Amino acid sequence: MRKIESAHDRATVILVHGAFEHSGRYHDLVEQLQKDGYSVIYGDLPGQGESSGKKGHIRSFHDYVNTIQLWLQQADPNKKVFLLGHSMGGLAVVRFMQVVQPDVDGVVLSSPALGILNKASAPLNAASYILNMLIPALRIKAPQNPAYITRNKDKITEYSQDPLIVDRVSVRWYREFQKAIIEAFNDINLFPDVPLLVMQAEEDYMVEVNKTSDWFDKVNVKEKRYKQWPGLYHEIYNEPEWRDVYEYTLSFLDDQLK
Repeated sequence: MRKIESAHDRATVILVHGAFEHSGRYHDLVEQLQKDGYSVIYGDLPGQGESSGKKGHIRSFHDYVNTIQLWLQQADPNKKVFLLGHSMGGLAVVRFMQVVQPDVDGVVLSSPALGILNKASAPLNAASYILNMLIPALRIKAPQNPAYITRNKDKITEYSQDPLIVDRVSVRWYREFQKAIIEAFNDINLFPDVPLLVMQAEEDYMVEVNKTSDWFDKVNVKEKRYKQWPGLYHEIYNEPEWRDVYEYTLSFLDDQLK
């Protein structure tokens, strides 16, 4: 876990990365938030990046929820706190909000994994239920094509050469991921009434865009904003237009401080 403090320290953003990747891929976003007066707390989720434990494996999706809880405890209690989750990290933030119902001041979701494209084949999906009981730590190859997550050529090269990218995930991880998506919809009324910004890439080859908008339409909070980014791929903070995405995010955060 890292805590990057801003000289102005107007508030804290807790940043939660997505599946297969790690927190180090958010250096530009963290640096910009710091410049604009936001301290940032972030780190690698269990089974990802440089975290301990078997790569690509978790015992329960609550491992992610518990990790976010630990990060939240490191935030300054006298400052406002925001959660920002991308993809699977967005799903983890949703489940954290529903299960823990923390005292935070806003949530930002970036292409949240509320519906997954390119799921396991029907036979493998069926077998995963049995394998989950017998050998849950069995890992299966899950290669990622960076050209499907961003149009930024530099980021594609970085991803392709990154030794911390996870390319195998366990049967348990897969089943817990799928279960968490179902729970995110089933427990939608448990999401607390906090300001919410949901941003979704329009050209997303990783998550189902309609599932994101469906969840957003159903969640009952007084202040919520939905922004779909035309032409952008899944990783909106790594796209060539990422600064536009950032400025939109910053506007939402700044509004909550007024």
